[in-house]
Amino acid sequence: MNIVVVGLSHKTASVDIREKVAFAPNHMEKPLQELVALPDITEGVIVSTCNRVEIYATTHDVAGGMARLKRFLADYHTIPLETLEPHLYSHYGEAAIRHVFRVASSLDSMVVGEPQILGQIKTSYGYAAEFRSSGIILNRFLHKAFSVAKRVRTETRIASSAVSVSFAAVELAKKIFGDLTDKTVMLVGAGEMCELAAKHFLNNGVRGVMVTNRTYERAVRLAEEFGGRPVNFDDFIEQLHKADIILSSTGATHFIIGARDVEEVIRRRRQKPMFFIDIAVPRDIDPKVNDVQNVYLYDMDDLQGVVATNLEQRNKEAEKAERIIDQEIGQFFKWLSSLEVTPTIVALRSRFEEVRRAELEKTLATWKELPPDGQKRLEALTSAIVNKLLHNPTSTLKRTGQGGRTDLYVDALRQLFELETEVPQEEELGELEE
Repeated sequence: MNIVVVGLSHKTASVDIREKVAFAPNHMEKPLQELVALPDITEGVIVSTCNRVEIYATTHDVAGGMARLKRFLADYHTIPLETLEPHLYSHYGEAAIRHVFRVASSLDSMVVGEPQILGQIKTSYGYAAEFRSSGIILNRFLHKAFSVAKRVRTETRIASSAVSVSFAAVELAKKIFGDLTDKTVMLVGAGEMCELAAKHFLNNGVRGVMVTNRTYERAVRLAEEFGGRPVNFDDFIEQLHKADIILSSTGATHFIIGARDVEEVIRRRRQKPMFFIDIAVPRDIDPKVNDVQNVYLYDMDDLQGVVATNLEQRNKEAEKAERIIDQEIGQFFKWLSSLEVTPTIVALRSRFEEVRRAELEKTLATWKELPPDGQKRLEALTSAIVNKLLHNPTSTLKRTGQGGRTDLYVDALRQLFELETEVPQEEELGELEE
């Protein structure tokens, strides 16, 4: 049995193509049932996010299976295959395993180390489990992918530093203030990036939010969203002393906060530190503000410099993650290969022979008067019993090896007779790993 992957992502397709092949998250039963109804596709999982659409499947026929999956994607979304195919990639065997492990570990994401993709794959697997399109192989495969992703996050620092401008602002504020729970943020203007940064600050426990905007109604709406209070734009300089962190993002063509303004504010605050984040272009805050004692000013270039440094650090951590994935691929591929018929028959005979010989030796050790001829007959008798017992299982395995769900029989035998002790067991299949 082979694992295959067919799909597209932000690396191979524009958003207009990706949205055409996306699957609605609350309507997965129909596509999953149609997927596993395809000839020689025995198991299937569909992963659909804003940045990728991928199908993970099992098949005996690699080339035919991947062709059917491509046709399925095109037909299901009524897109000509010749239009869709240039954007598709496909993997099988070890390459497919590596690809899914990398995706789950966020090494293939638009932003390396982002945590969302793992949750999205778990959700996709949940649909497959609910609608019974996954089976022994994909169950175990995806649980292994989850554990690999967890190991990557535990053993590397791939997700430990900010790689967005808005979150970099929070990271810098923590370095300046430490605990943010007693701090107040003021939004000057209400641009999208400023709003996003405010959400990050709230998630990190800031005490309050003040919002000012040239359009007062906009300030009121945003203040309500954040549970804060609006400030009239004409009066915001008078209110600055109440804020510890100021995020500014207006469309002004000149500085709206000057060095003298901040000198007066810091005096009213009795030199308590302030952090100004100017994410406007052109800038809202005079760079001379940074010369005021106990005031810290960062603009877009500063924040992007922090992001670039953090991205470089993440890329170094990604190299460690790739080595982890190399180790895990070998372990999973060993288990997958064990589902083939011949190694299972050999392992089963070896286990029965081991038991037969151990019991025979115990018997002979206490039956001293048994003559050599009797020992040979006893040896022949026990061998014949083992051969008779193994005849039907062996014949059945050989027959199913020519078609059908061989893996069902193989996996059952390996578990019943403990034939895979050299391959560690995965987490229980009934519960997704958190």
